[in-house]
Amino acid sequence: MLSAFISAARTPELRRKVLWTLGLLALFRLGAIVPSPGVDFAAVRSCIELNSGGESAGIYQLINLFSGGSMLQLSVFAVGIMPYITASIITQLLTVVIPRFEELRQEGQSGQAKIAQYTRYLAMALALLQASTLVALAARGQLLRGCADDIFADSSLFAMLTAVLVMTAGAALVMWFGELITERGSGNGMSLLILAGIASQIPAQGGSILESRGGIVFAGVCFAIAALIVGVVFIEQGQRRIPVQYAKRVVGRKMYGGSATYLPLKVNQAGVIPVIFASSLLFLPNLLAQFSPGNSVAEFIQKYLADIDHPVHVTGYFALIVFFSYFYVAITVNPQERAAEMKKFGGFIPGYRPGKPTADHLSHVLTRITLPGSLYLGAVAVLPNLVLGFGVSGSASSLAFGGTSTLIMVSVALDTVKQLESQALNRNYQGFLR
Repeated sequence: MLSAFISAARTPELRRKVLWTLGLLALFRLGAIVPSPGVDFAAVRSCIELNSGGESAGIYQLINLFSGGSMLQLSVFAVGIMPYITASIITQLLTVVIPRFEELRQEGQSGQAKIAQYTRYLAMALALLQASTLVALAARGQLLRGCADDIFADSSLFAMLTAVLVMTAGAALVMWFGELITERGSGNGMSLLILAGIASQIPAQGGSILESRGGIVFAGVCFAIAALIVGVVFIEQGQRRIPVQYAKRVVGRKMYGGSATYLPLKVNQAGVIPVIFASSLLFLPNLLAQFSPGNSVAEFIQKYLADIDHPVHVTGYFALIVFFSYFYVAITVNPQERAAEMKKFGGFIPGYRPGKPTADHLSHVLTRITLPGSLYLGAVAVLPNLVLGFGVSGSASSLAFGGTSTLIMVSVALDTVKQLESQALNRNYQGFLR
């Protein structure tokens, strides 16, 4: 891993990309601590310390972790990246339901650009909805209990609308940061923003565990996290290599093909996306229930889904991770397209005829390896919080040391390092050809 960063530091173009990425991440963290207009930052901090047990916020603690603590602080970036992730879930679901979206996906780069544009519009609508909900909950004392009168110095309608608009604009800026990192920086921008938010919470939560539970418990937690990181790296690097043979073909006076290679299919083909999708989808019912409190549906959501330690929430979280693993693999890896590409260039899998038999074999292999991959994702996201039970006042207050956070950080870090290595290798090949 260090060799990839050393190689990037020695290459001017890669060094600019890394510095560009770090600069945008620094701006993201700066916006996460700048309070929104009309918000008393000192009062918010005291309210957070008063509600440090995490039970009043429920599932908000998980979303607050992804935003780097900016949501409960009602900062400019309080809404964060979650509206864009939720909008991405919806648009990807629409590609299966609506034929028009499926046609756009098959059009290539122009179609993907159109889908990305629709995703941005939907993300802004969700950001406005979430910002309005956060401001309303904070003003009524339901986001941070017992602090309704102290959070906003001015509780007029104009002040509330200003805070909502600033938070919505902050969500648009965060989305822009993520796209800039993806286009001009290194790694996936949205994933790196989530990584930065989680990493920013580690020192404070680690200090809380050390102060409240002692050095022995803290050392045990660190050892368990180190063992979890080793397991995550081992599974993330695992892949099924399907041999592919290319027949010889003559184009003009040159002969191509005749080589043997393989098609790598990762055990965890979906990466960390199912975990993020499942967290976002579980957050939506709790968000919508705030608009109609008191009825039976809202009470059910608050009792069973908002509490991240409740068995119903844990079971639903695990089931959603498994579902999104299969769903994301089905969207991103199309066996029919892979089989058609191999047939076009004269490739075949030994023992299988080109065309439909090859596609059926690839689909069978994908189904088999996705099952252990999805179970692994669900187990890593759920079991550490349940088994270890670490934290000051339950797992909600130490989510930065939980399985979900560890999985996201390790997966994003591995993906970023791989991109740096591939970019550095590409530069070396270009220099050799020159």
